[in-house]
Amino acid sequence: MLSRTADNLYWLSRYVERAEYLARILEVTQRLTTLPLAYVGATNEWESAVATAGCAHAFAAAYPEATEETVIDFLCFSTNNPSSIRNCFEVARTNARAVRTALTVEMWDAINGAWLELKRFGNGATSREEFMRFLRWVQESSLRFDGSAYRTMLRNDAYWFSRLGVFMERADNTARILDVKYHLLLPPQEHVGGPLDYFQWAAILRSVSALTAYHWVYRESLKPWLIADLLMLNDQMPRSLASCYAHLVEHMDNIARAYGRQGPAQRHARSVRTRLENSRMDEIFKTGLHEFISGFIADNNRLGALISEQYLL
Repeated sequence: MLSRTADNLYWLSRYVERAEYLARILEVTQRLTTLPLAYVGATNEWESAVATAGCAHAFAAAYPEATEETVIDFLCFSTNNPSSIRNCFEVARTNARAVRTALTVEMWDAINGAWLELKRFGNGATSREEFMRFLRWVQESSLRFDGSAYRTMLRNDAYWFSRLGVFMERADNTARILDVKYHLLLPPQEHVGGPLDYFQWAAILRSVSALTAYHWVYRESLKPWLIADLLMLNDQMPRSLASCYAHLVEHMDNIARAYGRQGPAQRHARSVRTRLENSRMDEIFKTGLHEFISGFIADNNRLGALISEQYLL
């Protein structure tokens, strides 16, 4: 496969996954801001949404304050934000068009249809109800594309590069959600385990569709260390860091076998996977959750650079 084709497939999947992630974050933020002040606390939830999206500096350069209107415009519809939902679908569709013959009919219909439907929303929703419908539509469009890829693609290098994009983006997103929770959402004066903490943790779990899964696995009330365990070390949770890296190692090994050689990307992915397998949540909390997640995000970015150097340039 040409490196250009692999690059298009990889980034096509990353941008579709990113659009869904932004929609999930904004949906949770919207729900939190509708709670009574006693449960929401003194923090600015819209500011935390921008931080979770990883574009706080770009936002600060464009807007003086994080409000509902400015954050929705920046993360959803702004053409000046490379990672806005609008631009995610735009870039994803451009990548899909460049590798049209490598996609199945269902995949092309899903991404092209989403791009055409996006134009119906213009420059933004006119009400909160319409905005929530827009966020649900984004998530459904991403799920439709992901499902079409999973159900219709041959299990060859095109499929494996596409899945690399999904799990690279998903791992980064989950790590950032957890990191922001511990450093921005909970005010310094609030005790862990209080009502504010409960509602914010429930919101975080909903953002990754894990609230029901949490109760199935642990059968306890919401506890920070168990939630972190679910989203970081539990292989059963599809959006956990451990699950993402299990899939990354699997697909990178498939690529290595197909091309007859391995490289630094495979070795780095295995080392991160091994570290996650050997980690225990009590030890992570003792050494610092923020430090562990920051190290993971750096390792994940390093893997992305190695994949690009090894296959996509």
